[in-house]
Amino acid sequence: MSEIIVGIDLGTTNSAVAVVQDGQPRILPKGDQRIIPSVVGWSKESGWLVGRPALNQYALNPDQTIRSIKRKMGSNERVAIGNREFTPQEISAFILRELKTIAEKNLGQPVNKAVITVPAYFTNAQRQATKEAGEIAGLEVVRIINEPTAAALAYGLDHEEDQLALVYDLGGGTFDVSLVEMTGGVVEVRASHGDTHLGGDDFDHILAEHASKLFYKKHQISLKDNRVALARLNRAAEAAKVHLSDFPETHLREEYLAEQNGVPRHLDETVSRLEFEEMTEELLDKTIASMERVFKDAELNAEELDRVLLVGGATRMPAVWTLVANYTGLEPDVEINPDEVVALGAAVQAAIIAGQPVESILVDVTPYSLGIEAATVMGGQLIPDIYSVLIHRNTTIPVTKEEVFQTLHPNQKAVHIKVYQGEQPVASANTLLGDFLIEGLKPAAPGEHPSVNVRFDFDVNGMLRVSAVDHIGGSQKSLSVQATQARLTPHEIAEARERLPELELAPAAEYLSANGNQPVIDEETQALLTRAQALLAGGALTEAQSAELAELVQDIFDATTQDELDELAEELLDMLFDLE
Repeated sequence: MSEIIVGIDLGTTNSAVAVVQDGQPRILPKGDQRIIPSVVGWSKESGWLVGRPALNQYALNPDQTIRSIKRKMGSNERVAIGNREFTPQEISAFILRELKTIAEKNLGQPVNKAVITVPAYFTNAQRQATKEAGEIAGLEVVRIINEPTAAALAYGLDHEEDQLALVYDLGGGTFDVSLVEMTGGVVEVRASHGDTHLGGDDFDHILAEHASKLFYKKHQISLKDNRVALARLNRAAEAAKVHLSDFPETHLREEYLAEQNGVPRHLDETVSRLEFEEMTEELLDKTIASMERVFKDAELNAEELDRVLLVGGATRMPAVWTLVANYTGLEPDVEINPDEVVALGAAVQAAIIAGQPVESILVDVTPYSLGIEAATVMGGQLIPDIYSVLIHRNTTIPVTKEEVFQTLHPNQKAVHIKVYQGEQPVASANTLLGDFLIEGLKPAAPGEHPSVNVRFDFDVNGMLRVSAVDHIGGSQKSLSVQATQARLTPHEIAEARERLPELELAPAAEYLSANGNQPVIDEETQALLTRAQALLAGGALTEAQSAELAELVQDIFDATTQDELDELAEELLDMLFDLE
């Protein structure tokens, strides 16, 4: 059986896995779920939760639930959950491991390779963090591609005619817009722009803030420090946003949201679609600026478009459809489910890499300009901090660029190479990706300035390698510019990969033992709890059986004496015998 490469959309809000079979991409579901929430949680009753079970506990246990981890990718920030701290890569690995398992159950064979999508505007650090998350999950990430590009691949698979399309991708946490040209099976990105902190989550937050203000106005109760109440508000706001996509008004209802002098206070407000659109108008205006930017960069105008593709669940909002239609003069195309189209496109790229007969070729671009810090002398004065661009934004990748730079002084023996990404003319105003020192420079002739050849190699995964060579002496230094600050070492990735299966099945006894108040749970009882967690997570039990088993597990965690714990463990053994 040939090795399969799957396509994965690792989304801020939801994720999906897909594969090409019989020449067509298809989503690999988990039961009746075609996509899974990108949520990881910890429960004392069930241990580690991923996807729908984790999302279900969010409103009641937000402190032990992680959402929207994608927004932290590429940063040094860690998140605390289950009495431990994790990097964003490790939390993402939980989600990727779940998708890997889903694929293996659907396909009946191991899955070890994947194409994973990222927002077009993701930085090198964020792309590298995504690759590391895949490695921790036990996946070889054979390619990272941009989400709008993946969507264009999915749409272009069955269309032979040449066309210019605008891909408008508004997901849960990120926004991208790309101009894509499809010619004879070649999908070429002409220009991209976007915002990695703009998405459906922001629309939810504005609506939740509105509801919180209404609640305060009615009851004079502030919810800003009430984590559980805020989590419930966010869930209610998300549901209301979805409802407003189909109906002109919705009700925000949350019973017993807070308590005042022993009296429960409820949220019960009506919000119209018009009110919601007025609240979020500023967010949509930001997407117009990105559309204007890509048309300018590509030196095209909206009248030249053949199609407009909507991607991402947030594009279901009627205001988005109206805005895009009015701006482009075309009715947006939504023939493929906007929640699934990116994963389907990733599967197409995976099939191409695997050598399957798919009539499509991908040509992508770099979303940022890349260059180094330089200086010059004008009118006898030194002008430092100049941004010298080697690879301009929207250059087709992979690409290699090389330039020669001279030192400022004839006797200069070393050069400090600082690598940046961004569009500002002042180097330090851009994002510093990394730096290194090349020493022992030799001048070409007496009185002449030494020179250095600086080379940028930007690969198909959006990773940059920088090298500098002394033009005369031949000394050389290089740097793989990825997640300079947040990057994990190979040893850290290996450790996290080994720990992940253990964590997924780790019973809550470890979490509770840190508190010191419970009796010690021995290995035998630990094994029983692991079996119970597997049953609870497997979905094969009835509601009554799940409730009874979960209650018994909770009783074990709440046991205050060793005798009580041993008696409950015997009861659990009997129950497992019956259920299994």
